[in-house]
Amino acid sequence: MNSMLLVGIILLILFLIGVTSVKTLNIPDIIVYILLGVAVNLTGWNIEKEVIKQIGEMGLVLLFFILGMKYSIKQLKKNGNRVWKAGILDIGLAIVVTPVICYLFGLSFIASLFVGGLVFATSSSISVKFLEHHKLLENKESKFILALLIFEDLVTPIIITVLMGLTGEGLTVGKFVLLFIKLVGLIVIAFILTKVVHHYQDKLKHIIKEDVFIFLIVGMALAYGGLAIFLGLSEVMGAFLGGMMLADTGWKENISKKLTPVRNLFLPFYFLYFGLSIEFTKQIPHLGLLLVVLAWSVLYKVVVGYMGGKWYGVDGRTSFKAGMILTQRGEFSVIIAGLAAEALQIFSSLYVLLSALVGFLLSHISVKYVQSKKTS
Repeated sequence: MNSMLLVGIILLILFLIGVTSVKTLNIPDIIVYILLGVAVNLTGWNIEKEVIKQIGEMGLVLLFFILGMKYSIKQLKKNGNRVWKAGILDIGLAIVVTPVICYLFGLSFIASLFVGGLVFATSSSISVKFLEHHKLLENKESKFILALLIFEDLVTPIIITVLMGLTGEGLTVGKFVLLFIKLVGLIVIAFILTKVVHHYQDKLKHIIKEDVFIFLIVGMALAYGGLAIFLGLSEVMGAFLGGMMLADTGWKENISKKLTPVRNLFLPFYFLYFGLSIEFTKQIPHLGLLLVVLAWSVLYKVVVGYMGGKWYGVDGRTSFKAGMILTQRGEFSVIIAGLAAEALQIFSSLYVLLSALVGFLLSHISVKYVQSKKTS
């Protein structure tokens, strides 16, 4: 099958899914796209995965580029002052305690760190869509959730970059120092280019509404993501920094309007590719650890939500609801699962699917629980 026909068929299937399962059943689209990939893989259809992967990676870069545009230095300081305690607790329980659990189950040090990264980040896309659907975005607990999601959004690209640097040869002091130098260099270049962009933004005002402006923005996103790959870092980190260059410009809203449809067109291919990459076997490796990690990842997010919500100024009941909503995993976990060694691929893939489904169910239960308490 030629690439054009393949992409066309996939887009039509995604359309049918969008107007049936996602809209009717209110299932997060990320889960549906992954399950579609799994289903196609089980049929044995000889599909050109590399084409889907390349399209999906462009969507991933645009996702993080748009994400980066939301965070100016002033906004980071404001959010950080209110949510840093919950953020530190979040990192500690995920990146420290989780690897200890995995190590006790017999995983290697590097594999244990990967699982720690896997369970860390809540899905921003699923959580925000959930809050929008239930008309909760203006609630106080939602403001806490969004602030913590921002904290995770900032930390996760760094975690992904570090985990990428640990693949292959393992962890050495020299490798870690070199990785750190490259990361600092990428940030310094982004800072310099931010100054250049601000200097010329008035001169570029006349082309913002032109059709060719999209080429400039997509080019910036892909080029800086590509630069990160060239340096041996994550394209996610590069795209995020590329977006931050434009955070304080007057173009932000216009760029977001132009890029969001392009991102929405490409991004489902990434989750579809992830589903296609899942190779199920008769024996699920580390099944006991999988169940323990799944239970732990739910428990610790509820703790982070409850304690963090209280520190933020939310009452206990709604803090508990915030913790339940934070249990949803999605795009970040998919990215980290894609970096896992072959021995952990099935484990990571099943964790992403199960945690997304469990988190989705717990979020609905929490909303009904709080509503029933208010009416009783």
